[in-house]
Amino acid sequence: MSVPPKALEADLELEFIAKLQGLKYIYRDDINDRLALEQNFRQHFETLNHVNLSDAEFNKLLIAITSADIFENSKLLRTPNSFARDDGTPLQYTLINIKDWCKNNFEVIHQLRANTTYSHQRYDVILLINGIPVVQVELKRNGVQPREAMRQIYDYKNTAGAGYDNSLLCFIQLFIVSNKKQTYYFANNNKRHFNFAAKEKFLAIYQHADKLNKKIDNLFDFADQFLPKCSLAEMIGRYIVLIETEKKLVLMRPYQIYAVKYIIESIKQQTNNGYIWHTTGSGKTLTSFKAATLLKDNPNIKKCLFVVDRKDLDKQTRDEFNKFQENSVEENINTDALVRRLLSDDYADKVIVTTIQKLGRALGKGREYRDKLKPLRSQRLVFIFDECHRSQFGKNHDAIKEYFPKSQMFGFTGTPIFAENSNQEQSKGTESAAKTTKGLFQCELHRYTITHAIEDGNVLPFHVTYFDEITKKSSHEAKRKTAIVQSILDSHDNSTASRQFNALFATATINDAIAYYDLFKTEQAIRQQANPEFRPLKIACVFSPPAMDNLDIKQIQEDLEQEKQDYDSDPDSNHDPKKAALEAIIADYAARYGGNFDLANFDLYYQDIQTRIKNQQIAKTDFSTPAEREKWESQKIDITLVVDMLLTGFDAKYLNTLYVDKNLRYHGLIQAFSRTNRVLNGSKPFGNIVVFSDIQAAQERAIELFSGVEGQQAQETWIVEPAQAKIEKLAAAVENVKQLMRKNDLDFSPSQVTNLRGNRAKLEFMEHFKQVKRLERQLEQYIDLSPAQKDQIATILPAEELLGFKAAYMTTFHGMKPEKPAEKPTDPTDLPDPPPEFDPEFVLFSTVVIDYDYIIDLIAKMNGENVRTRKTKEQILELIKSDPKFLPEDYPIWEEFIGGLAPGVEVEKADIHRQFGEFKEKFVWREFALIAKQHDLDYGQLKIWITEMQKSLYFDQTRLDDLVAPFGLGWKARAAKQRAIMRDLIPYLRRLVEDQVINGIAVYEG
Repeated sequence: MSVPPKALEADLELEFIAKLQGLKYIYRDDINDRLALEQNFRQHFETLNHVNLSDAEFNKLLIAITSADIFENSKLLRTPNSFARDDGTPLQYTLINIKDWCKNNFEVIHQLRANTTYSHQRYDVILLINGIPVVQVELKRNGVQPREAMRQIYDYKNTAGAGYDNSLLCFIQLFIVSNKKQTYYFANNNKRHFNFAAKEKFLAIYQHADKLNKKIDNLFDFADQFLPKCSLAEMIGRYIVLIETEKKLVLMRPYQIYAVKYIIESIKQQTNNGYIWHTTGSGKTLTSFKAATLLKDNPNIKKCLFVVDRKDLDKQTRDEFNKFQENSVEENINTDALVRRLLSDDYADKVIVTTIQKLGRALGKGREYRDKLKPLRSQRLVFIFDECHRSQFGKNHDAIKEYFPKSQMFGFTGTPIFAENSNQEQSKGTESAAKTTKGLFQCELHRYTITHAIEDGNVLPFHVTYFDEITKKSSHEAKRKTAIVQSILDSHDNSTASRQFNALFATATINDAIAYYDLFKTEQAIRQQANPEFRPLKIACVFSPPAMDNLDIKQIQEDLEQEKQDYDSDPDSNHDPKKAALEAIIADYAARYGGNFDLANFDLYYQDIQTRIKNQQIAKTDFSTPAEREKWESQKIDITLVVDMLLTGFDAKYLNTLYVDKNLRYHGLIQAFSRTNRVLNGSKPFGNIVVFSDIQAAQERAIELFSGVEGQQAQETWIVEPAQAKIEKLAAAVENVKQLMRKNDLDFSPSQVTNLRGNRAKLEFMEHFKQVKRLERQLEQYIDLSPAQKDQIATILPAEELLGFKAAYMTTFHGMKPEKPAEKPTDPTDLPDPPPEFDPEFVLFSTVVIDYDYIIDLIAKMNGENVRTRKTKEQILELIKSDPKFLPEDYPIWEEFIGGLAPGVEVEKADIHRQFGEFKEKFVWREFALIAKQHDLDYGQLKIWITEMQKSLYFDQTRLDDLVAPFGLGWKARAAKQRAIMRDLIPYLRRLVEDQVINGIAVYEG
């Protein structure tokens, strides 16, 4: 049965159900309302648990298991539980067969009506396991983007009484959306983890793929691979991870699942060792955690050790494991603690996270630990090595292999060691050969390279800028370094989208890091003296201290090749100027950020730097005072100078730029570049690499070596196009808007957009202009634009014209409504176009953060002397109108306030902030008075009620009943009157309480 190009969703739905029947799902066309759903669940529950419940007991069970907390519901789905029966005896029960998920009953229903108190939605297709709804499928006709179905689900979940919080739908684990040609899936979650177009918190959307990472888009191909009963059961029962610390459901991606399966199968078959080539940023920790937890339940495995190669990664990995499952691993304070846990029979000690160094010491030449560990020599142990391209090329690998002959070893790496990039050799008879990852681990189990990850959108590509004129080292090294610092100060705001993000600066040696740190101090002081408005960058610097007799520092330095070499070349560590410089750097840091940081507590200092880099947030939309904003800004780090530290194994979404004055090569280059490419949102389109050293040939070779694909494809995938190509795309995008306007007999002018007729033309304008804006914002982060290219961009679309079109876009979006179809369409496929889809990048792509604080600042400077920073009333209102953070309903407030300000008088920002707050409250209360008049209400009583609501943040229905009581209406008319009143009140109540929530008011929202 084929579906016409624009077939009705109902046709696709029936075809999909037929497909599921072919996969042995039982089609239950009799289940289409809440009562039928509950009765079906009751039958399955009683059969599974060998019990007959009374009606009272079943109702008690329903109340006990249905709640709005999806995370707790998901735990309930996977664990045994109990409740008290009518006679007081406990009933031990499970909702499904959790020992063998495949042996449950699988059914499919469609067009279920929620019919709860406030909702009458129908849901396309729902898959049941033992009568429990676990998967919801929303289908769209061909030509409608699946994103429309995502938004529909999001809206349903935010509609009071839609069933997700007070019916069996509360157990939904994942959603699938498709228009037949494109298919996506994503996890259900509580509201704070289920944001559709919020600032930085998008839904994590997945596409299924085969073992070679080829996408499976077609709905029916997807069903064949993903929805066979046991496959779905395995996905829900095994590969959805419940993160305890965040109360969040996370789906494992296809490549992660394949990696785990290959490891488990190798262990089951007791075949060989192996390695997983999964790129940096692909979630190797989650993959290894899942493998370790599955092994924990394998009675044939004595211990599973997850081995990292640095002390800081030991802590980071333990934190990650314990985030996935609280208290799943303990800290090994020292080698004694590691040996104790290795010998323990406690289930909690079956999975151990440790460093390669501690493990090496336990197996060292001394007899103390080796003798204690002898009982394990006959046991099956599994070792999983993180970043095995580093940790497994010393003597420890051979020591582990020799001491535990029944062990199996598995390695994870984003950059394997090949013969070309190996710097170590191993003996092969009378000859020697390069040590490689494959040579150590025997076979590659699964591959997911950075090429795959970029194509999937799981990591970002790179934009690389070479500053050739200051690349070469020379006899004038101090002048060269000064030029580099000046170049960074000139371009950093562009690279980091006005400091929304932060950067690392990789230097060649410790002495270079110290020199750059001092130069930033000097150059910024000069600029600040010349220009009081200059905002200095906050510079941090970290490198390891002299080790002396400190075992922890020695352990850290084992993987810090350059830093170790720097100290080895100057062994008089007690008087080392490097030590004195680091002490001064840490003292500066403590003075800026507070805290008891010193060289004796280097770990605390190092961890604090990592935390600040990771936790930087894109600016809040509103700060109560300028001082609050300044306090927030003061806690950030803009650039961190490093030598070896933080260039491997460190993940931070808010780090988008790497400055390089270091000869990076092979895996070191890829690892360093990859610090910048974690996905955040549309405001971070690529990782910025700014290079001041001669590494271009090394970069091209490294990409070729680690791409996993042949030919030019890798370079084109990894490296974003040069500026001129992007400019040409911008010109073409603008031309598309011009052609649309001409086609509709309109001039290319923002003011003419309002004259576009019909939703189809408006939607076309919005799609074209979104592409214009996306390209323009991306170009803002290119720091290698020549003056001629900047002029070219300005000519293609002048700044004022761009702002005007942006305002027109916002007006069009907020003004559009779905067109109604004809009452009796002659063509059943002639359906209306969906409403426009708002592009969150209009919030996110912004070199200047246009927020409340920024607008207040502009108003304060409106009549100032500085012509460069001054804007007119009209320009400020245009900015407000063009930015989606400001609601269209609030525009009249801003317009009236700004229009009422006295001309020619510059006002302090704090005064403007106070005046606007007072004006806004008066404006809102004026609207309340008008609403009271419109609905013939007692304004005095209304004002008392609203004031109480503002203070308590609680909606009291009885007060509303009292307000309408004088009208003497019947219950239907009274309910209609109350809905009309609340419809008018709610927008202004929201303004009155700002971002706070009024409890109980949701019944009238939506």
